[in-house]
Amino acid sequence: MYKSRARSRNMPLHLMILPGLLLVLVFSYIPMAGTYIAFQKFIPAKGFFGDQRWIGWDNFRYLLELPDIYQVLWNTVFIAVMKMAAGIVVPLTVALMLNELRNQAIKRSVQTLIYLPHFLSWIILGGVMIDILSPSSGIVNQALGAFGIKPIFFLGSNDWFPYTMVISDVWKEFGFATIVYLAALTGIDPQQYEASIIDGANRWKQTWYVTLPGMRMIIVLMAVLSLGNVLNAGFDQIVNLYSAQVYASGDVIDTLVYRLGLQQAQYGVATAVGLFKSVVSFLFISVAYYAAYKLADYRIF
Repeated sequence: MYKSRARSRNMPLHLMILPGLLLVLVFSYIPMAGTYIAFQKFIPAKGFFGDQRWIGWDNFRYLLELPDIYQVLWNTVFIAVMKMAAGIVVPLTVALMLNELRNQAIKRSVQTLIYLPHFLSWIILGGVMIDILSPSSGIVNQALGAFGIKPIFFLGSNDWFPYTMVISDVWKEFGFATIVYLAALTGIDPQQYEASIIDGANRWKQTWYVTLPGMRMIIVLMAVLSLGNVLNAGFDQIVNLYSAQVYASGDVIDTLVYRLGLQQAQYGVATAVGLFKSVVSFLFISVAYYAAYKLADYRIF
């Protein structure tokens, strides 16, 4: 009887996850059936079930023989790792700082302002970034010029482009992660702070010995989730901001797939790249999950 009542009470909550499950099924699981294209010389005119020629691992061999493939892999890992590190450190620091604010009006205003860019697409933010980073009229270069610094072509220089991608991505997303960390802060028992004050701990020691250990699990969770995206350097962002001038430092796996698949119609090779990326990402997140279990006793299942 109790189980039946609990099932009835939770049924609306279970129904709420159906749209999400449907989206995952349609856009993540059903497309997996098309991975066999990676082993074919796929010709779209013959259709998915047409008489396509099977070529085994040739698409993967072609991929590894591309002259710039290793540079693309390096760009992908370099940009993704920097985004992962900054995506943990920056929102965690901001959350700790906001937690020290006692004026709730200012705290909520800051949260709203830093969360706002998360809702804007890279189509919009790309135009904003091009305007503010322009070497001739951008506000950033005008501010640098006030200090006697020569204009910097942030989106056209191979030296600056990767770091510009990291900083702009952090600006867009750190507000969302900050809210996650602020939610984790509310779960820390206030009695731990009271006990630390009795022991003579100042605010810094309270943060070091109470706050950070109390947030350890959510920090590990965010790190594990981010490791699954180690080969996702941000297609939407880069494709809207890069140009052939910065291919050497800004071309990543996703943009390579875009050029091979949609611009050069090499669908088999593009699928092989995507399959390779998925396998490597799965291995990374498996290792990260195992490490989180061993080092922090963290488990999802």
